[in-house]
Amino acid sequence: MAYIPGGGAPVAGPTLMGSQYCVCKVELSVSGQNLLDRDVTSKSDPFCVLFIENNGRWMEYDRTETAINNLNPAFSKKFVLDYHFEEVQKLKFALFDQDKSSAQLDEHDFLGQFSCSLGTIVSSKKITRPLLLMNDKPAGKGLITIAAQELSDNRVITLSLAGRKLDKKDLFGKSDPFLEFYKPGVDGKWMLVHRTEVIKYTLDPVWKPFTVPLVSLCDGDLAKPIQVACYDYDNDGGHDFIGECQTSVSQMCEAGDGVPLEMECINPKKQRRKKSYKNSGIIIVRSCKIQRDYSFLDYILGGCQLMFTVGIDFTASNGNPLDPSSLHYINPMGTNEYLSAIWAVGQIIQDYDSDKMFPALGFGAQLPPDWKVSHEFAINFNPTNPFCSGVDGIAQAYSACLPHIRFYGPTNFSPIVNHVARFAAQATQQRTATQYFILLIITDGVISDMEETRHAVVQASKLPMSIIIVGVGNADFAAMEFLDGDSRRLRSHTGEEAARDIVQFVPFREFRNAAKETLAKAVLAELPQQVVQYFKHKNLPPTNSEPA
Repeated sequence: MAYIPGGGAPVAGPTLMGSQYCVCKVELSVSGQNLLDRDVTSKSDPFCVLFIENNGRWMEYDRTETAINNLNPAFSKKFVLDYHFEEVQKLKFALFDQDKSSAQLDEHDFLGQFSCSLGTIVSSKKITRPLLLMNDKPAGKGLITIAAQELSDNRVITLSLAGRKLDKKDLFGKSDPFLEFYKPGVDGKWMLVHRTEVIKYTLDPVWKPFTVPLVSLCDGDLAKPIQVACYDYDNDGGHDFIGECQTSVSQMCEAGDGVPLEMECINPKKQRRKKSYKNSGIIIVRSCKIQRDYSFLDYILGGCQLMFTVGIDFTASNGNPLDPSSLHYINPMGTNEYLSAIWAVGQIIQDYDSDKMFPALGFGAQLPPDWKVSHEFAINFNPTNPFCSGVDGIAQAYSACLPHIRFYGPTNFSPIVNHVARFAAQATQQRTATQYFILLIITDGVISDMEETRHAVVQASKLPMSIIIVGVGNADFAAMEFLDGDSRRLRSHTGEEAARDIVQFVPFREFRNAAKETLAKAVLAELPQQVVQYFKHKNLPPTNSEPA
């Protein structure tokens, strides 16, 4: 996009996401056998933590729930990962005995760990390995089993369940019921796939609706049997069995439009022992709904176009480009931090663009011949065709324009943000998931119109648009961190809260000595989820998507 002097209309060009390599989602199920017993008066209360290696360091990714008083846990919480065929993704599974409510791992007893690559698990589908202590000696007879399943089916199922007249199991109360859902495993045994929350002191529980991947619940097979077991929760982990029933997704889908599906909850032991036994209560499926949980790739393959614009800061705070201390000074190697950022991000972005033609804008400079300040000018000085051919074209246009402009100011972000937002607003009129706008701003970080920029970002958060900011130099980037709403939702000066976080800020200085791929990953980390979040919020499925 480009500003056309004299009040002309802006220019925009589509960048169609092409056939980028696909990322598959993989679900990992974890169970343990013969774990070390670290508790004196009872058994261990294990939970599993997954770590992923990132730049040589282990970073915590996720944790399972805690299995109370259990040396052979089957965790219902699954680990869902993006599987990249082109990368070696190193994983570490560590088990701990929960002793306190603290999130700090060093306050829990270590039970053992196992490390491998995701590819190892995926290629085998299911592995069982010994757990090791920190000194690589066996953790007793402890084993860990990890099963992998590709989440290629993007359907999710949302279930709402209740119980009626369940058996009373507590001596001085009623029951504290919860449900467990099982599907047949490849070994013929029932495999735990979901556990509901516990409802205290009732024989007529109503559990919160929950959503799980359909492939997780029944392997995507609507007719596959599902076993639902009901238990009375006990603090010591010795949960009392109330009863069970068998169903299938197709049967549960009969519930709806105010007509629930009722299933008898049967305790086989009681049934054999008492001739007069009827049931241990009723399990009620109040509603069952199947929908598609669309991914970034679904939208891209559905034809969503990414409308990409680059904005470059040419304000005087960058320094005279002829001075070696300037951020715009091009060194004998032919580069500077602006060019490095353009190359690092652009080389990834251009793979998402079918024609590799990018509008590139500048702001904060005086332009010939009248030397008026502009905050949205085409850096190739062609306002009717501001497109640059690939990253090379952006770099060439950038270098060529430096001698012909005067660095000035102020550093106003709001004009370029509002400029792109106008196109995004027009796209919403189509009411389809066909366009999403991305603005990449490279700046030295001193914003002059913070109040207007905050307002512009808050308004843009309602639109199909994301803003990526790369800060170059050593300036105080507190203002950029403020715009990046990771820790708290951004508000405008009027108090209006952003509809969602659309700003991703990355300081270039943290990546000066890193590979350019590292900067690109950090810059683009939040973009896919921002695209999906917007279209889901607007209930816009990918174009030509099939019903669930």
